[in-house]
Amino acid sequence: MTTKTIIRNGLWDNNPALIQLLGLCPMLAVSNTTINALGMGLATTLTLLSTNLIVSLIRHWVRPEIRIPVFVLIIAAVVTAIELFMNAFFHQLYLILGVFIPLITTNCIIIARAESFASKNNPLDSSLDGLFMGLGFTAVLVILGAIREVIGFGTFLQQADLMFGAGSEWLTVTVFDGGFLLAIFAPGAFIGLGLLVALKNLIDNYQKTKSTKSIKVSITPSVTESI
Repeated sequence: MTTKTIIRNGLWDNNPALIQLLGLCPMLAVSNTTINALGMGLATTLTLLSTNLIVSLIRHWVRPEIRIPVFVLIIAAVVTAIELFMNAFFHQLYLILGVFIPLITTNCIIIARAESFASKNNPLDSSLDGLFMGLGFTAVLVILGAIREVIGFGTFLQQADLMFGAGSEWLTVTVFDGGFLLAIFAPGAFIGLGLLVALKNLIDNYQKTKSTKSIKVSITPSVTESI
């Protein structure tokens, strides 16, 4: 598999949030603001990157019969390290995300990439797969969080200091006063994700139609010349 294919799969063609629909629990629960979504997305990306690299490095020494428990232990160790790091340096954000940080251990995206890709490929490709699968997941999470925050709270980058430190409050933009509260609750999360999935399908269908038309146009002159 080429590097370009790995990158495209993670960001678009096989996006874990829009195509595989994995990791829905944390994605819908913490995406009520952009900063919360960004924090969870980066934690998940770091977990994917680290886990894929470690699994790929030890893939020849792990017996097939015990590979899943071993993968889970690796994921749990990585998530614990990330949790301690966030508790130390991003304490308020850590408190807001709460139980969803340790729940990354059971996120289907992590174990799926470890089993289906990292255990069968070299460390470089596995690291790239983890990185771009994580970035693809983070991108969807941040977009969903931004949409819900703007509609639900009327702001963008609310509580930016949780991620970027003191003095970054100026990043917060007030779009309008008040908001449509449905957007910040569970129904709003499902509706927002559904719209993003529909938008991706619309773009994919448009690209397929466009490529089909271009193929027909390129074939037609050849047929005419032969006649």
